[in-house]
Amino acid sequence: MLFSSLIPTRWRRNYDITDPNKPGFYNQRVTPWLQAVSKKACTHPVYTIAFVVVIGSGFYANLLDTGFFQPSPASAANQVDFHSLAAGSRHLHASAETSWKWQLADTGVVDPADHDLALITLAFQDSVSSGIPNTAPSAQTIILPAGGRAESLPSSANILSPLSSDSTLAFAMPYSTAAQFIEGAREIVPSPKTIISELEDGSDDEKERKLWLIKTGKKSASSGGIFQWFIDSWASFLDLIKNAETLDIIIMSLGYFSMYLTFISLFVSMRRMGSNFWLGTTVMFSSAFAFLFGIVVTLQLGVPENVVLLSEGVPFLVVTVGFEKPIVLTQAVLSASIQAKNNGHANGDAPFTIQNAVQTAVAERGFEIVRDYAIEILILCAGAASGIQGGLRQFCFLAAWTLFFDCILLFTFYTSILTIKLEINRIKRHVALRKALEEDGVSRRIAENVASSSEWPRDDTFSRSSDRSVFGQKVKDGSIPRFKVLMVTGFILINVLNLCSLPFRSSRSSNPITTAGLSSVITQPPMDPFKVAGNGLDFLLGQAQKNKRAVNVTVFHPIKYELQYPSVHYSPREESDWSLLNGDYKDGYVFSAVGGRVVESLLKSFEDPVLSKWVIIALAMSLVLNGYLFNAARWSIKEPDPDQSPSSSPAPSREALPGNGHPTGPSSSVDGAESGADADGTKLPIGSTPESASRTRTPEECEEMLKDKKAPLLKDSELIDLTLKGKIPGYALEKTLGDKTRAVKVRRAVVARTPATTEFSSTLERSKLPYEHFDYDRVHGACCENVIGYLPLPLGVAGPIIIDGRKYFLPMATTEGVLVASTSRGAKAINAGGGATTVLIADGMTRGPCVGFATLTRAAEAKLWLDSAEGQKTMKDAFNSTSRFARLQEIKTAIAGTYLYVRFKTTTGDAMGMNMISKGVEHALNVMSKEAGFEDMAIITVSGNYCTDKKPAAINWIDGRGKGVVAEAIIPADVVRKDLKSDVNALVELNTAKNLIGSAMAGSIGGFNAHAANIVTAIFLATGQDPAQNVESSNCITVMKNLNGALHISVSMPSIEVGTIGGGTVLEPQAAMLDLLGVRGAHPSQPGDNARQLARIIAAGVLAGELSLCSALAAGHLVQAHMSHNRSAAPSRAVSPGPPSAGSAGVKMPAALAMTNIKEGKR
Repeated sequence: MLFSSLIPTRWRRNYDITDPNKPGFYNQRVTPWLQAVSKKACTHPVYTIAFVVVIGSGFYANLLDTGFFQPSPASAANQVDFHSLAAGSRHLHASAETSWKWQLADTGVVDPADHDLALITLAFQDSVSSGIPNTAPSAQTIILPAGGRAESLPSSANILSPLSSDSTLAFAMPYSTAAQFIEGAREIVPSPKTIISELEDGSDDEKERKLWLIKTGKKSASSGGIFQWFIDSWASFLDLIKNAETLDIIIMSLGYFSMYLTFISLFVSMRRMGSNFWLGTTVMFSSAFAFLFGIVVTLQLGVPENVVLLSEGVPFLVVTVGFEKPIVLTQAVLSASIQAKNNGHANGDAPFTIQNAVQTAVAERGFEIVRDYAIEILILCAGAASGIQGGLRQFCFLAAWTLFFDCILLFTFYTSILTIKLEINRIKRHVALRKALEEDGVSRRIAENVASSSEWPRDDTFSRSSDRSVFGQKVKDGSIPRFKVLMVTGFILINVLNLCSLPFRSSRSSNPITTAGLSSVITQPPMDPFKVAGNGLDFLLGQAQKNKRAVNVTVFHPIKYELQYPSVHYSPREESDWSLLNGDYKDGYVFSAVGGRVVESLLKSFEDPVLSKWVIIALAMSLVLNGYLFNAARWSIKEPDPDQSPSSSPAPSREALPGNGHPTGPSSSVDGAESGADADGTKLPIGSTPESASRTRTPEECEEMLKDKKAPLLKDSELIDLTLKGKIPGYALEKTLGDKTRAVKVRRAVVARTPATTEFSSTLERSKLPYEHFDYDRVHGACCENVIGYLPLPLGVAGPIIIDGRKYFLPMATTEGVLVASTSRGAKAINAGGGATTVLIADGMTRGPCVGFATLTRAAEAKLWLDSAEGQKTMKDAFNSTSRFARLQEIKTAIAGTYLYVRFKTTTGDAMGMNMISKGVEHALNVMSKEAGFEDMAIITVSGNYCTDKKPAAINWIDGRGKGVVAEAIIPADVVRKDLKSDVNALVELNTAKNLIGSAMAGSIGGFNAHAANIVTAIFLATGQDPAQNVESSNCITVMKNLNGALHISVSMPSIEVGTIGGGTVLEPQAAMLDLLGVRGAHPSQPGDNARQLARIIAAGVLAGELSLCSALAAGHLVQAHMSHNRSAAPSRAVSPGPPSAGSAGVKMPAALAMTNIKEGKR
């Protein structure tokens, strides 16, 4: 259906945005325009923001010129103009017909008869403040109109009276003399105490005295800026509480409370998407600009607006419209970024950019957002054209324009700042990861390379859940539209009830006051006359009842006074510094008519205190942003590789490496005709010609070219000869040639042709060891030296396994058959019991330097100082100053003769951290030597085997090293029988006999397990960890027990040494496996969480491996499994012979092993 695309998607069932029949008719025509606009904004975000800010400043200046922020007669009843006061007054009537009760009379012009009274209240601000003499005037100081009969009445109190420092005077007079009374009361002399205090100042000169002056009678000395408007608005708010009706106050309070909840919901939603402040603030600024544009356009079109109407209607506009559209667009942009990251490209073959992500998001959700805007604008236009009374028409007109501009700013202003925000976050993540790698000892070039492959946003930054969180509670997407529908419905019902009740508001109502009730949502809240002058009305009602005479009373809004010098109060408005621009624009003077007014408005706007500060803040932010982006650009420029000579040819482009550096195995040599190779297969560098390469050079010419740094122009055979002669060091081929792949090829030939080893190494040059299609940039200077290729290692995945409620596949690189399958079997059994639970008990890498002293006494003094609080603090401060991530936890010392061993235990963030700690240890020992009085201390070695690293040691088993993790699982008895083919009691007995007693008999340290090292090493190789650290990382004790018939199994591993940045994790294949586990790189918000999670995963994998192997041993299946999988001569369908049964002729099973051969019938 043609109009089906106009229906909101949330109201359409089974809508799929990926449907090939989508987009619809209107979508196809609107989306290209949206993409074009958003592309311009994202490509030039700074220009877009500056343009919007400049236009907004011009609109704001125009709004100042209109005097919009000045109190209007309709909104401020304390104007000097008598007609304005009468327009805001309330008319009451009391007589015998009303049972001598006040009743609201029809609003209109009251006939000024003698018996019609006006009740006027004069309010004097800050007249009874604490510590200040009472300055309030008395009723006798008021100038009464000539021939008037003004009578002083008792003053009334309101709910703020106990907290207020104001005082009031109430007067009743004939309505016909009210205007004269107000004119005579423009200036009131203060109390005599005030005059006496001024005379006692000691000055003989005649001084101007302060008078009580009507506030709204003065001439403004400024252009009515926001600051003054805020003060006036706050005063109006207090008047509202003092004088308005209670029901209106409750309704407005609920409206504002809901508006603030909407603001909070906006920031909570943006926080869940990775932005704590900026995106939420940007949405607020965008909406404020749209509101400003809407106000100015509405006023220019002649539609009257006032501050009171806006202050009452804006909360309901914010709640009903909300900020769902910026949130939806932000979610779409982040989703597109993540999808592009996962797919490797942002848009087809184009490289990943945030601009492409914005384009994708606009293509997917842009039309939906614009359609929702259009529907809301049409509804508001219908309300503006409905002819409804009150301020609803004006407010609907303003709201429609506001939404129109909000839609434009969403795809321009907001997307520009969103682009900058995402780009800054990407740069920050890039720089943070690069610095972390450099702190861990990785070279600048490799760190820059690795950081470039880990772009923001990451999958863990953006929650894919469709739920929103409000105060910790999950709120479905459908709840928010439902809440908005309820708000809109209530808004409409309020106004319908208000209109329907108009005919029934007669003077015969039994209620003392008939109010507009809920109509205050769209009109000015009516004054409650009993709050303003309750005591005076009671006095007049008593007199009327006593005289048996009906009375009509008009209650005016309180008239505010301030104590001020008349010269200050009536001072004329200051002339603008830009007065030269005043006057007509004739003959092209200064500016053209239109341009001149725009520039004049902009220049005059700098007089406003708020706008001038905003301009300064904007300039400062622009300076900071440009400086940050400049530094980011400088950081992103790769420094020259110190291993490369200036004249070396550039290395092959990264784009030529398939799979971003993933090894693909050996390949045939490149065709010489296509690659520009010479006769012996040597690739010709840029700038060389086949003629020059084909000519045979003499050894002297080759050596001369080498001295002239022209080695890349030599043929491979010539490079091999020079290397064999010792002219080129074998380790320096990469630096000499610049092409690392070519250097590996030459080195293979050199090794193969070395005379001393040619008997064994001659086959290397043409062996099946692959060397091409590998990213050696990440290897050189970081992982390996004298590289001759790489070894493809079989990689499998075990699982999935449930770990702490989440499922993971475990990557395992191994050449041992059955290991992955066995771990998968254990994972399956663990999942059947609900999964594994892990607990992190420690996190601290260690380094144990050895220092020496001349005497035992000095060594002991150093030990005591290090163990003291002073020594611990000094060493901790010195150590922590060397890194952003390494934090010293504790120091443990031991002394042997004159040697002192100090064991530093520290956190290292997401890095394994040995290099990071070594740097901190060296600095801390230098501080100890130079500042703590141990100049005679000699640093023997930074690693004194007290760590202990890559060696079996009881200290690692007892005190831990790296991450300490305990993992457990409960396996039901039927799972043990059916899946593991064993028995709970059999497994418990086997574990005790093998892992506990057997290991103790062997004198094992940390080896109380079946084969923890198998799983640890396989995962280490797959994820780029240091394989040698499997020595201490495999420290594990496996415990099994019968728990109410089920098997409870746990592994305790106190020294798992892992990291997710640095070392082998810089290689793309290993980093891909970290991605598989969701722990690649540094954690974006909690440093160290990724490494800790990897340790938990390894412990859970060990748990699965222990369970499966012990079950196989208990059931006698271990040999069978290995023989059938990888030990037989060739794959065969024949069943491998198993152990003889207990009933076999001539062979009996030993009684002690009967438990491992449980027959199915006995189970």
